[in-house]
Amino acid sequence: MNLMEQMYSTDGSMHGKNVLTWLDYNQSEVSQLLAQAQHLKENPYSQSLKGKNLAMIFEKSSTRTRVSFEVGMVQMGGHALYLNTRDIQVGRGETIADTARVLSGYVDAIMFRTTSHGKLKELAEHASVPVINGLCDIYHPCQALADIFTILELKGRLCGVKVVYIGDGNNVAHSLMILAAMMGMEMVVSAPDGYQPDPLITEKSQALAKRYGGSVVLEENPEKAVKHADVIYTDVWTSMGQEEESEKRLLDFEGYQVNESLLKEAKSNVSFLHCLPAHRGEEVTASVIDGNHSAVFQQAENRMHVQKAILQAVVGWK
Repeated sequence: MNLMEQMYSTDGSMHGKNVLTWLDYNQSEVSQLLAQAQHLKENPYSQSLKGKNLAMIFEKSSTRTRVSFEVGMVQMGGHALYLNTRDIQVGRGETIADTARVLSGYVDAIMFRTTSHGKLKELAEHASVPVINGLCDIYHPCQALADIFTILELKGRLCGVKVVYIGDGNNVAHSLMILAAMMGMEMVVSAPDGYQPDPLITEKSQALAKRYGGSVVLEENPEKAVKHADVIYTDVWTSMGQEEESEKRLLDFEGYQVNESLLKEAKSNVSFLHCLPAHRGEEVTASVIDGNHSAVFQQAENRMHVQKAILQAVVGWK
């Protein structure tokens, strides 16, 4: 059955679950979330989360994560509370465990955008409400779900679609690898030596791919990687917190820019994705990201729709 034809609601199996990494989920659950995201995109306003409250803790600044979660909660009749770590007691020494217990008494879910997966796990361990990973140093699950939802919209399918990620094998690459493998896609990561994805996550993704009929391959040469690609994806070469490495990274990633020449090596109808923010002239040229192949703003909007689906699944009324 086509994903878009599936029932436009989750079956309750995810209620109360954390969303830290897609390694904790299966293909059926992800398919439900994609179908529900499509329904919510077509029917954005409801009272499905009326009376529900989401605490949003930010250690790292954000545009898409903050706005998409906050607006999404409002559209479903709920409320989102922005908490910068500089403004709450965890920024003055209160433990993450105590913060988790306190917030659990006030809200129905916690979204945490953090510098450390360890902090995220500690928060989830001590919270009695679902915890959603808004980004950490290892995973970016909400972004990856928006990515494959966008690919499904663009290509009409996921199984067998070839997506090539070029650049830093970071948190974005990790979560995309996991979901691509789980959905039977052909995933290629092209990164220079020293910047390849975590070997353990690569191994787990390859095991998922074997189970679901997909593939996960590392190919250092970007020209070889993009042959017959349906989708080319990149991210910034220097992420937040890595500014001191900027000059070195510019040298190390030379040859990994997504430009018109590279696009010509892929399929003629190749789509370009980027999680944003973008540095035009570095990891991607302006002609590509602003060109006809680009779907980056459709992709950015889809963050809200998939996150609404996640929120309904883990905290919605049963």
